[in-house]
Amino acid sequence: MRRLLIWLRAALLLALAAAALPSRAHEMSMAEMQLHETQRGEFIWQWMAGEKRPLAQDLTPVWPEACRAQGNALRCGERGLAGTLSVKGVGDRYSAAVIRVFWLDGQSRVYTLTKAQPTVQLFGAADDPRGMGEIASAYALLGVEHILGGIDHLLFVVGLLFLVGFRRNLVWTITAFTAAHSLTLASSALGWLTLPSAPVEATIALSIVLVAVEALHRRDTVARRWPAAVAFLFGLVHGLGFAGALQEIGLPDNHLFVALLTFNLGVELGQLMTVALCWCLWRVTARWPAAQRLRTVSLYGIGGMAAYWSWLRVAAVVA
Repeated sequence: MRRLLIWLRAALLLALAAAALPSRAHEMSMAEMQLHETQRGEFIWQWMAGEKRPLAQDLTPVWPEACRAQGNALRCGERGLAGTLSVKGVGDRYSAAVIRVFWLDGQSRVYTLTKAQPTVQLFGAADDPRGMGEIASAYALLGVEHILGGIDHLLFVVGLLFLVGFRRNLVWTITAFTAAHSLTLASSALGWLTLPSAPVEATIALSIVLVAVEALHRRDTVARRWPAAVAFLFGLVHGLGFAGALQEIGLPDNHLFVALLTFNLGVELGQLMTVALCWCLWRVTARWPAAQRLRTVSLYGIGGMAAYWSWLRVAAVVA
């Protein structure tokens, strides 16, 4: 009885800790700036509204050498917006800064700055000659940052590990999850599939609850017999969550498929890093007598967090 009380207290503490986490747990911190060309070489620029405080408190644009900013007016002369553009502060409070430039001829371009790629070279017009390697490295890093910062996606993967264990069918289960979310990520990012974000977020949270409950019990259920099918089904929904983040970042018009592919590969790399870390922890704790108790407490904690998110997200759908 005493041990049961200890487990319940630990699970309750983990569930209460979830209250301090945002319900949209996988969302990256993104900043967005827009520049509108009003006449040749002259722009109006502004940061879009931040969630809690003005973005200008954390981010400072460093304009190309020929450009001069006066308030929200930017004058670049005959050369136009040409040269190196960077943003101080990227990588600290915000994972990336998205720069959207709307040119006078009606065209627009999206540039993504990260800590690993803090500058972009502009050429004074809508032409975007960024190399394939530059775009690939930026979007792969964003994919890794997204999955490692996506608490709900990681908890689903960890729940699958508890459900399946480190056995041969884990390979098929992870492969099914990867194939499913890659499919819907690409379909949604390319505009072929569009669903409201609120029910997607709610379903993601509920999928974690289901996996945690199934992993707690030893009954021969469908999830235990066919974990790959369950992983594929919910992977379709998780892919829509990944696509939501990618839509916030934006995709470059040139090398669009390269950006989409490398973002997805970055997500997979982060996912494999998580599985590898869990395997190391499993190897270390496998001989501990208390390992089974830790497993139970962990699953109650995962289920408690997911139940809290589910309640918030379902309420958002109903509202």
